[in-house]
Amino acid sequence: MSVLSSLNDIKQGVAIVYNGEPYIVLTANFVRMQQRKPVMQTKLRNLINSKVLEITFKPGDRLEEAEVSRKDATYLYSSDTEAYFMDGITFEQISLPKADVASNLPYLREGTAIELRTFNDKPVGLELPAKMDFKVTAAAEAVKGDSAQGRVTKVVTIETGAEIGAPLFINEGDVIRINTQTGEYVERVNK
Repeated sequence: MSVLSSLNDIKQGVAIVYNGEPYIVLTANFVRMQQRKPVMQTKLRNLINSKVLEITFKPGDRLEEAEVSRKDATYLYSSDTEAYFMDGITFEQISLPKADVASNLPYLREGTAIELRTFNDKPVGLELPAKMDFKVTAAAEAVKGDSAQGRVTKVVTIETGAEIGAPLFINEGDVIRINTQTGEYVERVNK
């Protein structure tokens, strides 16, 4: 692991070790106040449990860059406590606690290609494609007058069982594209 030599090395997207765990820098703002030393205000996301922290680093704070590697994998299935994946190269089966990947579960279906993140050769999380397509399995009928009151979305259920807000024109059987980071509807896909 390499040591970050200055506050300027802390940038958005850099993986660091903080309190013995890997974090990714979400935001980094260099702040100078009158008659004080400059500081780096950051927002960090834990790569193991996805918790977000706001930390301010001062000059002289020693930080190590985390060696987080990525490898291709495929989602297989979930049990009550674990989610199982297959390594794309060795075909080895890898499991992660369901709690660690809870935010991704609504978008995982058998055979989904993902990127598995590892820290010290131990799986610590996964990354889904930014946008994915899903078939709508249930959609309530649009009620006349809904749009007049400013409600222009309805709740639809996708093939994984997740519920998503979508425009009124989306019907059961349609294929829609969803942003997996925000969980929001992007567009209807013509297939």
